[in-house]
Amino acid sequence: MNLEIAGPRNELDGETDDSPAEVDPMADRLQRWFRRPNQEQLMRELNLRVEERGRERARIARELHDTVFQGFLGAMLQLHDAVDRVPADSPTKPSLSRALCLIQRVLEEGRVALQGLRCSGIASMSLEQALCGIQDEFVSTGARFRILVNGEPKPLKPAVQEQISLIGREALVNAMRHSKATSIEAEVEYLPRRLRVVVRDNGCGIDPQVVQFGRDAHWGLIGMRERAESIGAQFRIWSRPGAGTEVEISIPIHMVAEACA
Repeated sequence: MNLEIAGPRNELDGETDDSPAEVDPMADRLQRWFRRPNQEQLMRELNLRVEERGRERARIARELHDTVFQGFLGAMLQLHDAVDRVPADSPTKPSLSRALCLIQRVLEEGRVALQGLRCSGIASMSLEQALCGIQDEFVSTGARFRILVNGEPKPLKPAVQEQISLIGREALVNAMRHSKATSIEAEVEYLPRRLRVVVRDNGCGIDPQVVQFGRDAHWGLIGMRERAESIGAQFRIWSRPGAGTEVEISIPIHMVAEACA
């Protein structure tokens, strides 16, 4: 659904329908000035939200490490001891070994998640480098992975770049884990007026209901939308079962590019 809010026509040259015959030019100029979006104020508010989000992420990381992560680690150590005690010819040993491998994988994914919550290093590298950092995780999937860069790369505001990087990374991880794709790529496009990041795959696609409403107990799509909203970016998903998926993040370049010295 497209929603359009229209103002008076010809407002910039002082002509409107049903306007008074005489308009005070100074009053009209002042009204138009105060209707302009204050970009400095918007960026201050954005930086405050990002700082608050960073503090909250650090708090969540500490709580996860001290509760869930430590609990899994303790369970893994006990299970590892139990597997070592079971005779090699026992019929239960393969099942126990698989359970141990599963816990080890969950712990490894948990370490990655905790690092993502705590780490602010994403903002210290370029957007392309941040997205390339995930390529080692594609080795086990057999999928072809590549990064495309179009346009002239620009230095980006660290706080905004971090959120875009995390959205892109989440989209790549989702494609890697769920799409069964043979080809996955991320495209970073520096346009004159906008920055676009597109993640696409040739996999199995996503059910339209999941695209619209998300999946129970899975926060990936919801989290990406919330991150995009927090920085004033547009977030879109195109997908059809059996036809792959494309995720796009788009934001005006003046909101993300660092001012030239």
